Amino acid sequence: MSVSSVVPQHGPLAAAYAACQALAQSHYENFPVASRLLPAPMRPHVAAVYAFARVADDIADEGHDPPAVRQARLLSWQGLLHAAVAGRPLDCPSGSRDELMMTALAHTIHSLDLPVSLFDDLLSAFGQDITTNRYRSWADVLDYCRRSANPVGRLVLRIAGHRDEALDRSSDALCTALQLTNFWQDLAVDLRKGRVYLPREDMARFGYTPEDLARHAVTPAFRELMAFECARTRGLFERGLALASMLDRGRGREIRLFAGGGLAILDRLEAVGYDAFTARPTLSRWAKMSLVARSLVGGAA
Repeated sequence: MSVSSVVPQHGPLAAAYAACQALAQSHYENFPVASRLLPAPMRPHVAAVYAFARVADDIADEGHDPPAVRQARLLSWQGLLHAAVAGRPLDCPSGSRDELMMTALAHTIHSLDLPVSLFDDLLSAFGQDITTNRYRSWADVLDYCRRSANPVGRLVLRIAGHRDEALDRSSDALCTALQLTNFWQDLAVDLRKGRVYLPREDMARFGYTPEDLARHAVTPAFRELMAFECARTRGLFERGLALASMLDRGRGREIRLFAGGGLAILDRLEAVGYDAFTARPTLSRWAKMSLVARSLVGGAA
């Protein structure tokens, strides 16, 4: 990481990054864990990226606002991004959370030469969440993952100083696999929000109807459908795990840990007959500790 990318400990820029870190830590319990796994110089930059995406995701998921209002707010958030990167005045109150976050993110983008197009991809996926709640084909789902999940992996790679097509491809496979695993794990959660990520073509192929899904029917057809989707997801994890051997031992250990967690969720789904409706499949504390142990052993090999 270059000297220009080091975040100062005091002053306005330090305060801007602190706002990003505070938002990141206030939302998901897994962010502090992930941040501890990262080298200290990377953490402020990852927090800036995370905070940007978190705000955009919150805008898209604020269901009490009409879709047109949420779309307009996303466009405004994108406008702030492009203005900050271009060094233009921001259309938000001075000293506000939005100004602080964009100040930090613009510094991260400039100092690490991050492609703004990756942030635009993320925003397009969040916008799609507002307008699209069903997917026709596997290709359509993968295209959504390409914009909703894969940019995060590519951004983290670049924050770590990696710019390599082979790394990008493996990262894309891993990020897509993790996103898909979350879809299968959260079938009931997403259904309550009116969203279905199971492709209609696949449902028809196995004879599982939208009406079956609406009533949470765990039929033989459903189990065959979910086994099919999970097998495809496992294939992506296998491709993504190649990333572990391409990076240094510490980063490779983290990749094995993240992939192992996703694969363990798929194992849990299979163990309960793919019934994600009765109870959301999760990992116990001991299962998580086992993953960490296996990751450490694998990293030392």
